[in-house]
Amino acid sequence: MHICYIDESGTSDIPGNTSHFILAGIAIPIHCWPLYDKEIASIKKKYNLDGIEIHTGWLLKKYLEQVKIPNFDKLSHMQRRSEVIKYRTTHLLSLQKKNSSSYKQTKKNYKQTDCYIHLTYAERVKFIAEIARAVGNWQDARLFAECIDKTFFDCGLATQSIDEQAFEQIISRFQQCLNLFSKQNASSHMYRGLIIHDNNQTVAKKHTELMRAFHAKGTLWTKIDNIIETPLFVDSDLTSMIQIADLCAYSLRRYLENNENELFSHIFRRADRKDGKVVGVRHFSKHSCRCTICSLHR
Repeated sequence: MHICYIDESGTSDIPGNTSHFILAGIAIPIHCWPLYDKEIASIKKKYNLDGIEIHTGWLLKKYLEQVKIPNFDKLSHMQRRSEVIKYRTTHLLSLQKKNSSSYKQTKKNYKQTDCYIHLTYAERVKFIAEIARAVGNWQDARLFAECIDKTFFDCGLATQSIDEQAFEQIISRFQQCLNLFSKQNASSHMYRGLIIHDNNQTVAKKHTELMRAFHAKGTLWTKIDNIIETPLFVDSDLTSMIQIADLCAYSLRRYLENNENELFSHIFRRADRKDGKVVGVRHFSKHSCRCTICSLHR
C-alpha cells in the first residue's frame, strides 16, 4: 500500500495572484511512514517546532518586526517570542485606533506566523532546507505534480478547469506508477494506493465526485484499478505528510516563477521516473520552455 499526500500552491483562479498553479502529491509506502514521520519530527524538535505545522510559504516570509528589535538574533527563543508579541500587540492596537483597513489582514498574518517568531529568517530558511534535503533522500518516495502555467492555459479550448486537469493528471500518474510496481512484483500481489488530500470543503466535493467518475470510467489516460476509495481529506496541521506535500508544491512553484533552485533541487530528486525520463511531474507550458522539468519530461 502506498499513500499519496496531496496539496497545492498558487491559485487556480485566472488571473489570480500567481502565474502558476501547482498540485503536488508525495507518495510513500506505508512501511516507510513511521521512519519518515519520525525524521520530520526530529528536525522540527531541533528548531523548537515540536508538533507545529510546516507551512512553507508563511515560514519563509520576512517578519519586519524582527528587524526592528535590537539584537534579535542574540536573544533566547523565549525572549524573542516575548519581544515580537509585545511589538505586534502595540502595532495592532495602533491600527485599530486608526480604523486602518489593514488591521484585519495584519492580524491574520500575525496569527499565521505566530508559531515561528522565535526563529530568525536565516534559521527558518535553514529549517526548510533541512526538511527538503531529508525528503530528497527518501528513496522509496515518489513525487507527482502538475504545474500549470496559467498564461498558457486556454479556457476556451479546455474541457476541464485548471484544478480538475491537475487532479486527473496526479491520479493518472499515481495509478500508472502503482501498476508498474505490480507488474515488477514476481508474485500476484497488486500494489494499492490511497489519496490523502489537504482539507478544503470546496475542493473536497469536487475531487470526491471526480474520483468516483475515475473509478467508474477511468481517466483520459488510464483505468483506475489500484487506487482505492475516494480521497480522504485531513487538516494539514494534524498530518506531517500533507505539510511535506505543501513544501513540494511550494518548491515547484517558486522554481518556475522565480527560478529559486535550492528547495527544488532536493524535492525534484523524488520525481517519478521511468527509463531515465521524468514521468511524474509535468510543466504545462509553451513547447519552447527550457526549465529542468520540461527538459527531463520530454
